[in-house]
Order: sequence, then structure tokens, then C-alpha cells
Amino acid sequence: MHKDKKKAMAKQSMLLCCKVYISESRNKETLDSIERAARQDQETVIVNKFKDHEYNRVGYTLVSYVAHDSIGCPIYTPLHQSVVAMAEVAYEAINLELHCGAHPRLGVIDDIVCHPLARASLHEAAWLAKTIASDVGIRFQVPVYLYGAAHPTGKSLETIRRELGYYRPNFTGNKWAGWPHEPETTLAEKPNEGPETVSKTKGVVMIGARPWIATYNVPIMSVDFSAARRIALMVSARGGGLPTVQTLGLVHGEDTTEVACMLLEPNQIGADRVQKQVEMLAAEEGLDVDKGYFTDLSPEMIVDRYIKLISNNESP
Repeated sequence: MHKDKKKAMAKQSMLLCCKVYISESRNKETLDSIERAARQDQETVIVNKFKDHEYNRVGYTLVSYVAHDSIGCPIYTPLHQSVVAMAEVAYEAINLELHCGAHPRLGVIDDIVCHPLARASLHEAAWLAKTIASDVGIRFQVPVYLYGAAHPTGKSLETIRRELGYYRPNFTGNKWAGWPHEPETTLAEKPNEGPETVSKTKGVVMIGARPWIATYNVPIMSVDFSAARRIALMVSARGGGLPTVQTLGLVHGEDTTEVACMLLEPNQIGADRVQKQVEMLAAEEGLDVDKGYFTDLSPEMIVDRYIKLISNNESP
């Protein structure tokens, strides 16, 4: 197909985005295999990849179109099989019992979140999340927790994570290693898909759909983990700080910590507000702060990159 025609079709498409967060960043062979699986269907495009060595975690942003039946119901997107193919490789190659990192996680695949882009709706993103969840739960025998628009009552990701003890480090006081609830394999909360007991080599996975969120991390030039956690709490809505902001205080390397932020409504409370708040609170602790960074592109940049890459049949 001619490149200009492909561009025109892409611009008119209803697009969905899947972000897939996997508990691995240090094994290049494993990451290469996961990416090859994602690229088996050329209509799925990896528009962004963010890996963090200290967190031992990688995030992939995938985009493709969604097709509908005669009455407008979503029936197909290449993202479905692309994400399942990535999951198959990840579960075969990664053993959660051997994993250690400075970011919380409860599974080989920690989180899969679906977002609507361009002309698509949250309903279509929820349909995709539930479709992926069913396959992952049955095929790989992994407990799946749905959240957001994919959950029957809209239960939030943060609520489910707190119920499952996601935020409690279990190694050296500030890291996560293996299945964090050793020796328990019976889950505190019943999953929406898959078995009710967990394999310690695979863990569990959260799969959801939600409006676009931004992820923004602010480095603090200190190894004081307690201070980072205090600052993170005071920045967050939960701690009485900025509305619609969720945070984690995390160790990040030998000489820094970070306030990792989820901006649930980035057009209302953006990165600039978060940066200033962290700087102010860190100054009260006598700590210096570096300029923060986004871990993904904006929706507009993602659509633009998708159009360019689908036209050229390539991924970054």
C-alpha cells in the first residue's frame, strides 16, 4: 500500500494503546524475544519503550486500530494477540522468584493498561482489557485482577494493589524480591480471571482500562529512603497534597531516590506542579532535587509516532 494512503487511513482510524509493564530490564535476550513477539503482527506498533535498570522493569507502549461489527461493537484489534504473544514469552523466560528490583511488582507482568486514543472510546479500551485478561488467565494460569473501566464496579488499581500488599517492600527494607508474600500462595482477594492460587514463578497481573494518565518521576539527590517516602506522601492526594496525583518514594541507584508519580488528570495537575511541590518539600528536608522526567510520550506524540511508523512498517 502507498505510504500516503497508509497515513491517511491511520489518521482516520480508531486507535487503542496498550502499556505493558514487565518485571525485567537487565536481560537483553529476554527483552529482544518479547519485542519480536510484539512485532509478529506488523499492524501493532511499539511506539515507546522505557526500561529502568534499578527498578528492573520495562514498559512498552503499543498502538493499533480497533475494528467494529455492523452495529458498532468492537470485535478485533491486532493488539490483543500481540500482547498475549508478549505474555507467552515473558512467562516462559522470566522467573519471578529470581527477580529483584527497587520498584514494587506482584508478577512477571505487573500491569497491562489500555487507553483510548484518537477517536476511540473508553468502552473499547475496556473491551480490549477484558479480552486480554480472559486469555492470560486461562492460557497461562495466572490470576488476573481487572481495574478501572474493565472492572464491574470500576475498582481502582491503587485499591487493588493496597489490598494485595503491593507497596510493602520485602527485601533490605526498600526493594522487592521473589513472590513477596512467601510462603502464601492463596490470594487475599479473589481474582477476576484465572486461578485463585498463585504460582510463585509467575505471580499475578493487573489488567485495566482508564483515561490517559501521565507518569513522571522526580529524582531526589539523597539516599534517605524515609525522606523520599515522606515527600512522596505529602505530594500525593492520599497524603493531602495535589489532587489526582498518586506517588511512590523509591530508591533509585546508589546515590539517589525518586518520587515516582502517576498524574491521573495531567491536563489539570501537570508535571510542573508536581516538580515545584517536590522541590519545596525536599528543601524543607535540606535535600536537592533534579529535574523530573516522563517515562512515556503524550497521547498526541504517540499518535504521531504511530502514523509515521505504520507508514514505514517499523518500530523504534
